[in-house]
Amino acid sequence: MTEPTIPVPPEEQRDALVAALVDLERHVGAAGWDQPPRLFALVLTDLFAAAEPALAAELGLRTTADGAAPGALTAVEQESFASSGDLVADLDQLEWPETVFGCALSAERTFLPAAAEDGIPEDAEAGAAYVAAHPDRQEIRVVVGADRAGNRHGVARLVSRPEELLGGEDLVPGLGEALAHTLG
Repeated sequence: MTEPTIPVPPEEQRDALVAALVDLERHVGAAGWDQPPRLFALVLTDLFAAAEPALAAELGLRTTADGAAPGALTAVEQESFASSGDLVADLDQLEWPETVFGCALSAERTFLPAAAEDGIPEDAEAGAAYVAAHPDRQEIRVVVGADRAGNRHGVARLVSRPEELLGGEDLVPGLGEALAHTLG
């Protein structure tokens, strides 16, 4: 399988991935909390517009010729994706065609501060119940992505701090690795 040519330097492609993830987090967040995991293919906007000009125009996509940033990515939700509850195992079964330049996944999780983790029971069901009932629990939405240029990044928002968007290359390293693996 041949990979698409990377149209811009890797650092600019990294910026395009981050911009796509920030847009996805806003898009997913507009539907509120308590959502299942959602999977997205990330395609190079210029290639998408060239292949599907009518659809690109209908969606209002801007290409580099229209002033968009080089290497801009367009997200295409994979509506048939349904997680089994083990996202890494779910992603291990996927492989994207070469027309997909990157991919992203949004997921919501509940976690405890490190100081509260000592009391978590070993049993998975009991542990989940403990975390769900704990007064210090935090709800978080993460959107993690990877691309064929080797970039990985994640953004996250806490339900308790909706005005803040966190981000980093290794925000959720295992999920970033699993997404990168789907790209071949």
